[in-house]
Amino acid sequence: MRGAKLTPGEVAKARRLRRSQTDAEAKLWGMVRDRRLEGAKFVRQYPIGPYVADFVCRSAMLAVELDGGQHSESQADEKRTAFLAARGYRMLRFWNNDIFDDPEGCWDRLTQVLAQIEYSNSNEDD
Repeated sequence: MRGAKLTPGEVAKARRLRRSQTDAEAKLWGMVRDRRLEGAKFVRQYPIGPYVADFVCRSAMLAVELDGGQHSESQADEKRTAFLAARGYRMLRFWNNDIFDDPEGCWDRLTQVLAQIEYSNSNEDD
């Protein structure tokens, strides 16, 4: 899906979601924006098929989702993860409270996952 052209409706939905981000999304965005994490470029509210991922590093094909309590044992989340995996994305999920209670642990986990993917910012999509 990398490089896929977005429809005007998808763009509008992503913009709405960016404007109404949760506190946890704002906190994580502050951590990863401007290539602050290993030089990896993340985007917010990125449409992929019928879903909108909270954060995506397109070159690493990594989607990051922040989940509140409503996501506990969610079949919809399992379906989303399977859909993204079938398109080559790796999914990483954090609970909202993890972003506030252990931001360093989240940072470390993101760094580990990027290293496992063998991320290289030399082929980053801008």
